Amino acid sequence: MKIIKLFSIILLFGIVAGCTTKFKTYNGPEVTRVIIYKERREMYLMHHDRVLKKYRIDLGFAPTGHKKIEGDGKTPEGEYTINRRNPNSAFYLSIGISYPNSDDRAYARALGKSPGGEIFIHGGRRKGDPKTADWTAGCISVSDRKMRDIYAMVKNGTPITINP
Repeated sequence: MKIIKLFSIILLFGIVAGCTTKFKTYNGPEVTRVIIYKERREMYLMHHDRVLKKYRIDLGFAPTGHKKIEGDGKTPEGEYTINRRNPNSAFYLSIGISYPNSDDRAYARALGKSPGGEIFIHGGRRKGDPKTADWTAGCISVSDRKMRDIYAMVKNGTPITINP
């Protein structure tokens, strides 16, 4: 009898675990803007002038200053847009930021360099990623749990302001 109970509990746990998904739904107020304050390591999801959610973030490994060229380890600063989604990201889930814009490309071109790209808000570290506070190559990172909420709440086309 005990074996049957134990087997039933294990089977039930397996079914519940199998139903868990990384994709959430969100039915609250629209996120009309994402605001990031790099110095404070904070990201806000806004509905007009009201804060819906606030998150602690990690940045690029060289967090001070605006991203200028590929490989500089900086997180961009300025006005961008959320422009793509990656449900199969190496960093759990990710949403893309429209960096580089025309000004970013022109500045890098004047230096004879590439501005880089592939800047995302994404989930947490993978095995082998640096354990330092700011560790990405220029992206914005949150925990996987927080990224599930952000991925559900923030839609493509949402403006994002990245402040120093």
